[in-house]
Amino acid sequence: MADPNWNRGFYYNSIPPHIGMKLAREIATITYRSGPEWEQRFGRRRADPTRPPALCPDFLIETYLDHAGEKFCLEYDANSLLYISKAMDLFDLGKDHQDLMKSLRTSNTSSINQESAACTLMLPDQPYEEKNIDDRVDEETLISGPPADLVAGMSGLRNHKVLVIGVATDILFPAWQQKEIADTLHATGNNKVKHIELGPDVSLFGHDTFLLDVKNVGGNVRDFLD
Repeated sequence: MADPNWNRGFYYNSIPPHIGMKLAREIATITYRSGPEWEQRFGRRRADPTRPPALCPDFLIETYLDHAGEKFCLEYDANSLLYISKAMDLFDLGKDHQDLMKSLRTSNTSSINQESAACTLMLPDQPYEEKNIDDRVDEETLISGPPADLVAGMSGLRNHKVLVIGVATDILFPAWQQKEIADTLHATGNNKVKHIELGPDVSLFGHDTFLLDVKNVGGNVRDFLD
């Protein structure tokens, strides 16, 4: 969105925001794998050690990220990326949120408020003020176990077999969140939950483990379906 060519989403008859998309992809690509794997694949190796250091992509991993960003920005639509990212941010399995969304869908069946989805790119009237850590901790935060609202929201799965796989090297969907899902399902009364965590000794692929680790992810999915 910071790329001037994004033009608040109206770029289809002109130049797409390639610079912004390329940078977004490079940042994202770093998070898809784990530090130990990046170290194994690239380390501190330079693309061409015989040339003097330069500010352009110089290390081997920089050239890889540059290639990944360039390829992606020519194949993917910027607005699609923004909408998918926003949908992920808004995703909430809590009961209160589900009830609110059901109510909004009912009221908006015959009309869509386009203005509400517009991006104003404006700062809030009141700037954010940093608070003391003690002010941010409430009683609910100190209660052990999954939040009651989340348990209520996932209660519809209490009678379903569920497989939850976490990956210790995944920094996007961290393993503690997968454990929270399993604990929440147990709290609903579901006794058919299988929770597996793949440690760094098993998979270094980070977030991309679900794509690349055929043995540990694929094998567990196969066993679960059997």
